[in-house]
Amino acid sequence: MTRRSLSLVVVLVVALSGGCSRGGDDRREAAPPSTRVTPSTPSTPSSTVAAPPNAPASPTAPPVPPAGDAPAVQEPTERRPSSPPPVVLPRRPAGAPGARQVVDAFRAAGLRVGTPRDRSVDCGPDGLGLGCSELIATDGVTVYVFPDPTSAGEIAEIWAGQSYRRGAVVLNYLEARTPAADRPRYERVLTALT
Repeated sequence: MTRRSLSLVVVLVVALSGGCSRGGDDRREAAPPSTRVTPSTPSTPSSTVAAPPNAPASPTAPPVPPAGDAPAVQEPTERRPSSPPPVVLPRRPAGAPGARQVVDAFRAAGLRVGTPRDRSVDCGPDGLGLGCSELIATDGVTVYVFPDPTSAGEIAEIWAGQSYRRGAVVLNYLEARTPAADRPRYERVLTALT
């Protein structure tokens, strides 16, 4: 708030409180004897108007903001955790191989699975939001494990032609750009695991 607007607010408060106590009449009224205000010197007019005893404060007067750059009201500070809460992913079904186990089986079969990256956090709401339990991306194929075969089937349908599903496990060929000739080999190894 600028100094000019602050001065205007103070003048309005004084004017409203003085005008309300006298009823807005410009005629000079005598104050009760116990609250009469007299100027300190005859040549200096008094700028203070006394209110009658037991008079309530003016309800229409706005609060006077602090001077300078001080904030008028200190808002409570919202406390946020220093780190986001951990992502809780659904469990893979009992009996289904884990994504790491599938990648290890591909490696043992001599298939391309270089640079495996655990991206399971992408399964959660802050990532892709697919609802998978595990996700490992490699240079040859991306392995998804879902909490149930139905969820896996729905995703496999979306990726039709670019994926293979066996139970709750889905192999995705899109990101790795797996050559079509190599895909049956990955699928045979996965079928042997499940």
